[in-house]
Amino acid sequence: MDKNARKVRNQDSNPCIDESDASQKCLDVHNYDRSMCSAYFQTYKNCRKYWHSIMVQRRRDGVKPDMPTAAERESILAAAGGKPY
Repeated sequence: MDKNARKVRNQDSNPCIDESDASQKCLDVHNYDRSMCSAYFQTYKNCRKYWHSIMVQRRRDGVKPDMPTAAERESILAAAGGKPY
């Protein structure tokens, strides 16, 4: 597995692995008919937007690392009452 593929699959740098996997699985099941998986794609987009906004805010506040670790994300989601996307 090359460096870029490892980064995409790393829980600490990619908070939307589950949503990405669900989208890919939907495409596999529906023979790559994108129209059947639009809800999965939208969930993935919402996930990326949500965590990007968190990352931007942390960067503004001077918090390092910019992207919360997997453990920090768990507590953020718990405080929000689950996934807001």
